[in-house]
Amino acid sequence: LQHATNPVDWYAWSEEAFEKARSEDKPIFLSIGYSTCHWCHVMAHESFEDEEVAQLMNSTFVNIKVDREERPDIDGVYMQIAQMITGRGGWPLTIIMTPNKRPFFAGTYIPKKTRYNTLGMLDLIPRIGQLWIEDRNNIDDVIQRIENALKESSEERMSSDLSENNIITAFSDLSQRFDDENGGFGSAPKFPSPHNLLLVLRYWKRTGDAWALHMVEKSLTEMRKGGIYDHLGFGFHRYSTDARWLVPHFEKMLYDQASLMIAYTEAYQISKNPLFARVVGEIHEYVTRDLMSPAGAFFSAEDADSEGVEGKFYVWAKEEIDAILSAEERDLFTKFYNIESEGNFLEEATGKVTGLNIPHNSSSLESIAKSLELDAEGARTLLESARKTLFNVREKRIRPHRDEKILTDWNGYMISALARAGTTMNDPRMIDTAERAMSFLLDNMLNENGELFHRYSDGEVAFRAFLDDYAFLILGLLDLYQATFNPKYLVLAKQLAEDMLKDFWDKGNGGLYFTGAYAEKLLVRRKDAYDGAMPSGNSIAMLSLITLARMLGDSEFEDYANAIGRSFSADINSAHSAFSMMLVALDFALGPSFEIVIAGKPEHEDMLLMLDAIRKRFLPRKIVLLRGTESQSQLLDKLAPFTKYHLPLHDKATAHVCIDHSCKLPTNSVEQMLKLLGET
Repeated sequence: LQHATNPVDWYAWSEEAFEKARSEDKPIFLSIGYSTCHWCHVMAHESFEDEEVAQLMNSTFVNIKVDREERPDIDGVYMQIAQMITGRGGWPLTIIMTPNKRPFFAGTYIPKKTRYNTLGMLDLIPRIGQLWIEDRNNIDDVIQRIENALKESSEERMSSDLSENNIITAFSDLSQRFDDENGGFGSAPKFPSPHNLLLVLRYWKRTGDAWALHMVEKSLTEMRKGGIYDHLGFGFHRYSTDARWLVPHFEKMLYDQASLMIAYTEAYQISKNPLFARVVGEIHEYVTRDLMSPAGAFFSAEDADSEGVEGKFYVWAKEEIDAILSAEERDLFTKFYNIESEGNFLEEATGKVTGLNIPHNSSSLESIAKSLELDAEGARTLLESARKTLFNVREKRIRPHRDEKILTDWNGYMISALARAGTTMNDPRMIDTAERAMSFLLDNMLNENGELFHRYSDGEVAFRAFLDDYAFLILGLLDLYQATFNPKYLVLAKQLAEDMLKDFWDKGNGGLYFTGAYAEKLLVRRKDAYDGAMPSGNSIAMLSLITLARMLGDSEFEDYANAIGRSFSADINSAHSAFSMMLVALDFALGPSFEIVIAGKPEHEDMLLMLDAIRKRFLPRKIVLLRGTESQSQLLDKLAPFTKYHLPLHDKATAHVCIDHSCKLPTNSVEQMLKLLGET
């Protein structure tokens, strides 16, 4: 829709477009991007809105525009090809291909005019047009080489069982890349990579290695202090352009909020650091205020740009702050958030001062308060007053564009995060938010035939679900069950898992394809497990299937989960830390793991104390089932027959704990239960 007014004659990915290309014997110009992508906007403004470029494109090509978030299947295939051809990837992705979808050119951002070694659109298009007319044999040779490489890359490699050594090796890789000064991994640009932190926490749980815990706590603390965090309106920006987390790429993605909420929740379970709990609450405030649709589901993202300038909505001149705040607020706010008259960051391209400030914090509030002769509590109140004042002023600015697509996979992940955070923080509002979003998905994204869909936009549901939609929705259902103990979520999780295995399973080699058996056939049927900005569908499916297997006592789901790990073992062994979420799933599979069935009267104090004791602790390899009301118990008997005999002792809340399928004596004692869980 963003490109509807371009002079370029855009088509959707459709048979109409391919038929037009065939009948007119024209190559296809495929542009793949997403609505909050900065360089997509730049290329659109420079080229697609330009009459001269548009005229060339329309006369030479049939032009197709694809939103990668709506069609990740198309994006995935052509991104793989772009990386093969050019050695790099990214968006906007530019592909030129035959009417039969066979690519022979790939690039990312292309300027209007040639710059240095980069051909511009005005030179590139005539060259490709000439090649298409005069040298089709050369094009055919290029296509053949690409397709041979694609075939080679999708051939299966030897698989083997994964073991604890894989987790140890991944930790060693991450430990070597850890930035002890600033937290996080590697140098600029620096991504939060929360699934790396989740794996490191599981390594800590396994080994008690204090350095592992330090890596996580340092990373989460520094990210929260940095400019990558929105200190006025909350939530995390996409990534940092520097190693210090100071200058972010200002886009905000729903999935980053979900994965970081999980990381801060788990770290809080271990450390009880109030800062981590505060971040969890602030992310909840941000997503419900700025990303929630009126119907209760979550929109996808907020752009980095407003008024054509990246970050304009978020940055401040010192004089502006001075004019808005009281003298006392100003002194505290400017000192605490490092606000300077000349600005506190340099222009990325030129290295010059900007006169603008990104609020970020490097000293403790206590030390700043002391220097201003304020008591800590008074300083906290004053800082919050200043934050609210500036936030309200900022709200009057022109906001960045919000991408109002509702995606099943991203919503499933946010639901999972909210359910887990809500139980840990004992905050029913978070669980209500998760339930409301889940209701929307179940009402809108699942049709009467049980078919799941990927995208909702302006009342229209489109695109049959991809693997990620199933995997993340199942994860959300399982976490929501453990937050509410409403067995309907467990029933649905089981049904969706069966559908996922039926439609996506690779019967020859194991693992799950990205597209279902019902999907449009593309050049290759992708199957990968790389955990990028979001964990892969295979990683989350593996984790969900293990969880479901333990909840239902169903070893078939466990067998599928283990087969996923085996099918990607060669990839994992070549780059352990690129598969951190799959290794999180492996950690659960290896155990020791706990199946906990709590039986008793729901909402009774003894029951709540027992649940609270479990939820407040970091027990990543556990599942919890509840036999409470009669209807809950009856449904659970059908779903998980092994729970039938887990009854209350002495009419009190009772914990039935099994460790790696070996059951211990039931107990009414919270202390004894924790002892069985290794939490003394």
